[in-house]
Amino acid sequence: MTQTASSNAQDTYRRTVLPNGLRILTAPMPHTHSVALTLYVGTGSRYERDEEAGVSHILEHMLFKGTEKRPTAKEIAEAVDGVGGVINGATDREYTVYYLKVARPHLDLALDLLVEFVRRPLIDAREMEKERQVVLEELAMVADSPPQIADLLLDSILWPDNPLGRDIAGTPETVGAISREAVLDYLHGQYVPNNIVLAVAGNITDEEIVEALRAALGDWQPGTPSSWVPAPSQNGVRCAVRYKATEQAHISLALPGLPLNHPDRHAISFLSVILGEGMSSRLFLELREKRGLVYDVHTYVSQFLDVGTFNIYTGVDPKNAVEALGVVLAELAQLRAQGPDSGELTKARELSKGRLLLRMEDTRAVSGWIGGQELLLGKVRGVEEAVAEMDAVTLEDLQRVSRELLDPRQTYLAVVGPYRSDKRFASLLPA
Repeated sequence: MTQTASSNAQDTYRRTVLPNGLRILTAPMPHTHSVALTLYVGTGSRYERDEEAGVSHILEHMLFKGTEKRPTAKEIAEAVDGVGGVINGATDREYTVYYLKVARPHLDLALDLLVEFVRRPLIDAREMEKERQVVLEELAMVADSPPQIADLLLDSILWPDNPLGRDIAGTPETVGAISREAVLDYLHGQYVPNNIVLAVAGNITDEEIVEALRAALGDWQPGTPSSWVPAPSQNGVRCAVRYKATEQAHISLALPGLPLNHPDRHAISFLSVILGEGMSSRLFLELREKRGLVYDVHTYVSQFLDVGTFNIYTGVDPKNAVEALGVVLAELAQLRAQGPDSGELTKARELSKGRLLLRMEDTRAVSGWIGGQELLLGKVRGVEEAVAEMDAVTLEDLQRVSRELLDPRQTYLAVVGPYRSDKRFASLLPA
């Protein structure tokens, strides 16, 4: 068993690796009344074969349907509700996560629940058939959501014939065909201790958490989980339109971005803040305040292990869609050509630092912060280290990154609305 501690006294956490490869991270926060446990599994939709698309998501659902000790979803829910706790899970492309937050006196219950989840789930055949229908309803809900359709359509041209280019939850066809045996095989292959990180933050000590988990999970045998599928090269298709009789046109754009651990990761995040995050961003002021064209316009950055994107979304009256898209592309071109100014850098930096520092007062956020970094990056940047990295970004860095990445000729576009052809939109994309 190996142990390490953070080097920064202001970011106190400890890292322990059990002989079976299970990584345990603890962040004592003695001033709190709560404890948050976040369990990350190194698997998600990027790890799935085409024919099993959605299996990560179905498995995540099934862990809430019963364990050996609590064989029904009702008993699991009552155990958490009965102490005022919060429990949930989520499936992403590169990880699956489960978290529990309880008052400090109920730490033992929370540990027991999470251990049962990953080691002794029932995966009952009858419950799986019911949950399959639940997931199909979830997919149907997405199919009724034009903004989500636009995002998925965009992914399909950004990452053709690749898990990144499909819905994390799979398709109705693959979900309908996944067997219980396939789910169990996936569970036993991917849910192994050397593919799991368990992070705990709150009014705890490192010793009590490590000892409890060593006793509960120390005899769990390691395995050889499968790896993720690399991102493909684009196939030249840059515009896609999906007809839907909607009241708005839903416009989703993306440019190739940066992977999760890239040295310029903060710079590209700052550019997103400047262009389209918040009511003082360039796109909000131009499209909503000045022109009155849209209600919602926003940007965001997606970062994966090997690739990333810089995304823009807006919803607009169909008759104004071409004008709105033209404004978006013009703002992109202007930001690239002239770069941000020093005032925008200061605003983006302080907004980003403030978001992070405010989150770190919450035990759930802290456990997620340290656990997610450990799983995806193999190391944890402390809060003070992250703040120092943000402070180190210069105006020259922002201008350089905007020139390198915000090239309208690299724009990918998806539109959902009452259109039968992509001609009016594809012609706007610079060649």
